[in-house]
Amino acid sequence: MDDRARLFAEELRRIRLAAGVSLSELAKRVHYSKGYLSKIETGVKPAGTDLARRCDAALDAGGELVALVEHRGPASADADGWQESWAGDGWMLNLESNGSSWFNPVTGRDTVDSGTALLAFGLTERHASAAAQQETTIAGYQKIFEQHRLIGQTTSPALVLPALIAQTHTLRGLAKATRSPMRVQFLQLASRYAEYVGWMTQEAGNDRATLWWTQSAVEMANAAGDLDLAAHSLVRNALIALYRDDAKQTVELSRQAQADPKTPVRIRGLAALREAQGHALAGDDRLCRNTLDRAKQLLETVVSSADGMVLGTTVVSNMAPMVTGWCMYDLGRPAEAAEILADEIARLPVSSRRAHARFGARLALSHAAAGDIDHACSLTHNVLDSAELVDSATVRFDLRRIGRTLARWPSHSSVRDLQPRLTTALHAPAF
Repeated sequence: MDDRARLFAEELRRIRLAAGVSLSELAKRVHYSKGYLSKIETGVKPAGTDLARRCDAALDAGGELVALVEHRGPASADADGWQESWAGDGWMLNLESNGSSWFNPVTGRDTVDSGTALLAFGLTERHASAAAQQETTIAGYQKIFEQHRLIGQTTSPALVLPALIAQTHTLRGLAKATRSPMRVQFLQLASRYAEYVGWMTQEAGNDRATLWWTQSAVEMANAAGDLDLAAHSLVRNALIALYRDDAKQTVELSRQAQADPKTPVRIRGLAALREAQGHALAGDDRLCRNTLDRAKQLLETVVSSADGMVLGTTVVSNMAPMVTGWCMYDLGRPAEAAEILADEIARLPVSSRRAHARFGARLALSHAAAGDIDHACSLTHNVLDSAELVDSATVRFDLRRIGRTLARWPSHSSVRDLQPRLTTALHAPAF
């Protein structure tokens, strides 16, 4: 037995006995068998993070048990050299005949195979000036952006990323070739495009590209004098940390996003919600709830905007309750999580398949953790209906957890019926 597993086993037994809870009673509360918990307490088996959170909540341990579990080590947050100023050398978007594509930033030293036939589209200052004088140019690209966000709710990132990247590149070129004040508007719009590309690349499972696109968006926004996106980028990077099970970095990045009181209230509110998710991941019930309350107070003061350029989700009208449900699961309170999430998911637009998949997966996971296996399987089928369309790496994160949880009931008929479809979804080719 390694030292961490031994220490967890000893502390679980000590805290359980101090609380006057029998092993049988604890098994009922966390929906694990008594025999399995006995193996945990004797160190025969190591505890996973899900079980640690449930035991922590059931025994009111205040995060002590969660802190003793080995979390998956966070990958480096370094963009690994993918650094470029907003006016950097160039981008290469390769479009294959089968519909697939790939993207890479390139420098002036990079060359194209001399045997390749090139069709060049030169953007001159004259072209940019003519476009800038048309009122429809900015308005048209804003409409296109809104349409891409709508399409992104119902399809794979692979279907929206090529066009988004090409349009971001064009807007960046317009900004480079246009004089103020239109230059600022083109840069701001390009930064919003780039930020959304960052979200889609995260959904595609490429954190390295997400970091690069987010940083590119910040650089373009900063060049336009728009400092709000820099704060929002911290919220985006905190989400990467959250899906790496890195509670500490999730909290730290979220707090940085809230540090400047001049940052828009909405961004500070969203950052507080992300911070609460970090505290929940760490098993700190008190800090999580206090931060949720602070986030709600901030977001209640935000005036709704019809501007399609708003940063962050526009699908979930009230994020605070949804995130509260999310946090309750990580705090080891799956029944409470299920009740909150069910109410909030019912308010989502039917067309928002990506949001339904993401929060629906968390709802199904909560029911599975609460021992409601039939309902969890039924919900998972519904989630897969959407997940198979939107091809989301973040949704697959919770689908894997659902699979591991349901694996404890291998003979259950609903689990047997679901397993082939769930397995297929989890082994689909990565983008």
